[in-house]
Amino acid sequence: MSGHTDADDVDPSLASPARLQAHLQAIPRALASTPHVFLLMALGLYLVVLPLVGVSVSAKAELIGGNYTNVASALGASIAAGGTLHLIRHARRSQRVDDERLCLTREIHELLHRVHADGASTADDREATT
Repeated sequence: MSGHTDADDVDPSLASPARLQAHLQAIPRALASTPHVFLLMALGLYLVVLPLVGVSVSAKAELIGGNYTNVASALGASIAAGGTLHLIRHARRSQRVDDERLCLTREIHELLHRVHADGASTADDREATT
C-alpha cells in the first residue's frame, strides 16, 4: 500500500471554498453574456426553424445540439440570469450610497453636538422632563 487516496487527486484550487464560490458566481455572468445568447438563438434557429422550412437536420445534430425545449429554456435562463445580475449590481450600488449617506449624517450630527453642546444638552434635558 502506498497510502495514496482519492483525496490526493483533488485539485487544491478547487478544494478552496472561496475559489469554488468565485467559479460558481461566474456562471450566471457567462450565461447572460451576449455571445452566449446569440449562440443559443443560432442553435434554436438551426434546430427549430430550419426543419420547419424543410431543411433536414440529422439526428446526431439534434442529439448534440439538444432538443427544442432545452434551447428555449436555456435562452430564458440566460435572459433571467442577466436580469438578476443587473438587479444585484443595482442593489449593491444603492446599498453603498445609503451606507455613505448614513455615515455622513452621523458625522454631521456629532459635529453639531460638539459645536452646539450647550444648546443640545438643554434640549436633551427638556425632552427628558416631558
